[in-house]
Amino acid sequence: MVIETKKISKSFLLPDKSRLTVLHDLSLKVEKKTVLAITGVSGSGKSTLLHLIGGLDSPDRGDILFKDRSILEYNDKDKALYRNQKIGFVYQFHYLMPELNVVENVAFPYLMGHFDREAAFSRASKLLAAVGLKNKERIMPYQLSGGERQRVAIARSLINSPELLLADEPTGNLDWKTGEKVFQLFRELIAEKELTAIMVTHNEKLAALVDRRLHLQAGKLIENFRRR
Repeated sequence: MVIETKKISKSFLLPDKSRLTVLHDLSLKVEKKTVLAITGVSGSGKSTLLHLIGGLDSPDRGDILFKDRSILEYNDKDKALYRNQKIGFVYQFHYLMPELNVVENVAFPYLMGHFDREAAFSRASKLLAAVGLKNKERIMPYQLSGGERQRVAIARSLINSPELLLADEPTGNLDWKTGEKVFQLFRELIAEKELTAIMVTHNEKLAALVDRRLHLQAGKLIENFRRR
């Protein structure tokens, strides 16, 4: 098992001092090399679940295991290493740094963890070639199309050779045709690098293309299908 959640619950304090529970005793196991899609209506807790798995937030109760070790027991250094080196994040919005060019954006997470400029830019160049942007390494993000920016974001998510990819509506800001192309590229890179991935999406068509699909409803996960 790459990731496992054990009866995790998460609630948020509302302005009227009541609490809104979005996840309730939620358990999930994700095996290595699985691409999992999680669907659900807006506000159902999909992004919250990704944030918990990614170590960006903590559950009210329950446990989260990465390769059989609780991430809730990590100290600050362990948490930083987990988020920087074990997890790759892809968001609905690309979050590229506008002051850096394309190759610098991709290389940045590796530089932060390894302080090796030559290795960082070498890895970044290879990943940009893999996503079809080798000829755009030196241009600025504002000069790219939406689909190109998201491909840069995917390349950046892979720079530290993560074991788990977490994607939050990775094609949500793209039109269907562009989104489909980006998603297919995303899947091809996952398969090539034998990664495990969890994707949350509203797009039922894309969700139907992955190995396993779950639906989040009333704080619980419902199994929709699993490919054989």
